[in-house]
Amino acid sequence: MKKAVDPVAPTVRYLEIDETRAGQRLDNFLIAILKGVPKSHIYRILRKGEVRINKGRARPDYRLEEGDLVRIPPLRLAPPPLLAGGPEAAEGFAWLLPRILFEDDDLMMVNKPSGLAVHAGSGVSVGLIEALRGLRPQAPFLELAHRLDRDTSGCLLLAKSRPALMALHRMLRDGKMEKRYLALVAGAWRGGAREVSAALEKNRPRSGERMVEISEDGREAVSHFTPQQRFKSASLMEIRLLTGRTHQARVHAAHLGHPIAGDDKYGDREFNRRLQRFGLKRMFLHAYRLRFAHPVNGSKMDMEAPLPAELSSLLERLTHETAV
Repeated sequence: MKKAVDPVAPTVRYLEIDETRAGQRLDNFLIAILKGVPKSHIYRILRKGEVRINKGRARPDYRLEEGDLVRIPPLRLAPPPLLAGGPEAAEGFAWLLPRILFEDDDLMMVNKPSGLAVHAGSGVSVGLIEALRGLRPQAPFLELAHRLDRDTSGCLLLAKSRPALMALHRMLRDGKMEKRYLALVAGAWRGGAREVSAALEKNRPRSGERMVEISEDGREAVSHFTPQQRFKSASLMEIRLLTGRTHQARVHAAHLGHPIAGDDKYGDREFNRRLQRFGLKRMFLHAYRLRFAHPVNGSKMDMEAPLPAELSSLLERLTHETAV
């Protein structure tokens, strides 16, 4: 959601709210994205009506809705965390450059590694987007088109122009972007392909950790599971997400009784411990394919990220074992 801003020449910004921010209070949203701006100043621009939602004034306690367009007035922001360290800090992320799968004037596709958050946040000073902005200081615009969980690897799409970003958001909302994942799940999968339609709702239990649950009061979520390879007590699945809800693949897999290997939130602890003995040190969820129409020229885009070596080698070890 954050846009790199030249601290010398601040400009008006327009941010479109996606489903990960829907339901958040406006004041909390602004505090989260406007790093370096005092809270008193944020509430001042709210009182003066300088922050607009869909061209109208909004109260600090307004609950954001997916698709809302937020106008943020020119503000002098602190440099992004990565840039605060100068060129040397950016060079520390140069290993990301070979992971760029595709790039033109409007798009960038990156093979995100597991363990790297897509953006800075609680306990994370630098995410992938801050790192790429540091590596490309000349780029006038670079924004995440969607997100992947920190432990998920694979295809991550970024926009290099505002028209491209808005078009990609529309595709995601309208289900016109095909997203496919590979996941190793617990248990022997019976039968063939299966579709799951189970609404999802986010909540925050007493521990403070955000969880997603199946709920009739939640938002529509549809996933399609297709078996790819079967082992004694595990199955490699292709998961196609027909909607893009938070933790959708993970919650739907657990709902089917086949939680994803290495998932410490929705997974099976005993299954995870057993796979750790096979060398699994991360969640086995990889966004391996994205298919969509180029948001500017309309050409067909079919991008793939190969399965990481640590996951391929795990499958090879499982193939030669009598049981998981």
